[in-house]
Amino acid sequence: MYKLLIADDEQEIRHGLSSYFPWHEIGYEVVQHVENGQKALEYITGHPVDVLLCDVTMPVMTGIELAERLHLEKSPVQVVFLSAHRNFEYAQQALQFGVRNYILKPTKYKSIFDTFTALKESLDSAKASLLQASSPGDCPPDLIAGHEDPVIRKIAAYLHEHFKEASLEGASQIVHMNPTYISKYFKQKTDTNFSDYLNTVRMQKAAELLSSHQFKTYEISDAVGYNNAKNFTRSFKKFYGKSPREYIQS
Repeated sequence: MYKLLIADDEQEIRHGLSSYFPWHEIGYEVVQHVENGQKALEYITGHPVDVLLCDVTMPVMTGIELAERLHLEKSPVQVVFLSAHRNFEYAQQALQFGVRNYILKPTKYKSIFDTFTALKESLDSAKASLLQASSPGDCPPDLIAGHEDPVIRKIAAYLHEHFKEASLEGASQIVHMNPTYISKYFKQKTDTNFSDYLNTVRMQKAAELLSSHQFKTYEISDAVGYNNAKNFTRSFKKFYGKSPREYIQS
């Protein structure tokens, strides 16, 4: 399910959109609904959100201002506008800030269904790209991957290909050695701990995916083998000296 945030200053519209449209049937979960762009931004800052459905004209921070802010921050959140007016200037700004679509009020079932079904297909394709980007052929060469010892090369290839779920036990099945022995052997031959090398592979892949600006931190965290996004952020900052957000902005 993709996480959907709804922002509209009219309570009746917020409630109607979040409660009466069958979002789950087309692959979405409404995680929150708020009354202005500022509250939407605050929610996005602290929670995972895939798609934002927001009114163009709201108090405190308009939909246009919110879309511009997300665009400047290179946020991966996909934005769909709601508006009661056909306004060419709004449409131009929407395109400029990467807004995916523009739904007119009063909203019609078919408009929402068609827009969000197409958007889901696009998001699914992006996820497929994430898996493709994680293929071993994309991994940069390193000294360990090109080691003269064939056992080390096999272990390195295994880690580059299966970094998400890789383990000593998994490596032992590849080279037919005892896991404890592999740990000592790897350290002896490379002067690097098995776990440290696996972490390096994961962090390099995470940096590559962050640089693409296509995926959220929690998606990348999961893709490189972390069940907890906070633990991933902590490990990434320890490795690169910057948080994932700081890394993107640098």
